[in-house]
Amino acid sequence: MPVIRPSNCGKPGSVRAFAPAGVGNIGVGFDLLGHSFDGPRDVASVRRIEQPVVRIAAITGEAAGKDSIPLLTERNTAGGALASFVDGLGLDFGFELALEKGIPVGAGLGGSAASCVAALVAANALLDNPLSREALYPFAIDGEAISSHSRQGDNVAPMLLGGVVLATAERMITLEVPDWLHCVVVHPDQVLETRLAREVLGAPYPLATVVRHGAHLALFLIGLQRGDPQLIREGLHDVLAEPRRAPLVPGFAQAKAAALDHGALGSSLSGAGPSVFAWFASKAEAEAAAPAMRAAFAAAGFDSRAFVSPVAGPRADLLESL
Repeated sequence: MPVIRPSNCGKPGSVRAFAPAGVGNIGVGFDLLGHSFDGPRDVASVRRIEQPVVRIAAITGEAAGKDSIPLLTERNTAGGALASFVDGLGLDFGFELALEKGIPVGAGLGGSAASCVAALVAANALLDNPLSREALYPFAIDGEAISSHSRQGDNVAPMLLGGVVLATAERMITLEVPDWLHCVVVHPDQVLETRLAREVLGAPYPLATVVRHGAHLALFLIGLQRGDPQLIREGLHDVLAEPRRAPLVPGFAQAKAAALDHGALGSSLSGAGPSVFAWFASKAEAEAAAPAMRAAFAAAGFDSRAFVSPVAGPRADLLESL
């Protein structure tokens, strides 16, 4: 889709923006790492209005679901992000929002995050002096927290910046990604609530497990920085969330095994699940593995969709002005 900068910044008008799907955690980086990928996306149409309020006019799209996404501003991630944006900047005007949902809810693909990032990028273009992506980050976290009931940026940060991002509560750091790295993301026909997926993580972890996690994370980050597939392979193991969440996703173990059998550097749950991601050292390997991962879910009784993309996926951006 063409990216066209609107000519009416700072004046009443409307713009559209998209945000890509994402892989939260990247297995080894729980609540810390994420990356975007080229696949489903959400689109936000935002119109500037005179009153300093936020209204949600409509939610449409193949992933919208019947009555599954609230229209109330305070209960909607995009609406909440825009309300925080208006209040935080002390604006004397507001926004009307329409969402086109392309990313399913409860899929582990960052659907809630994509809605608020797309809305913020569109609304930001209607300011007299648009903010930087870094300045939008706190408002995106405010919106995402409505859905996740926690505050972390591993979903919204990669959508704002693109590619692989290390996200803390205060900052986003883009990480180097070799151009040969590709991913497969498989979304089975299942729904897993993020809240339930977080509840299973409540019990304390043994110190030895925490130390092992730290070692994996260090290897993974150095492997990315050096472009070393063997270090990435050694590091891409989730010993924290995956063992507790895997039983919530029928077919996960088989899909992961299929990815590893086809040469994956590593595989785990995308975000909270039920989607599964795998990283590969080439596009050809990723394309060969995708049907096998889908077949694994089919054997467990679930249809699925697979997406193959560079790991350095796109960032949210504007579409045409309205």
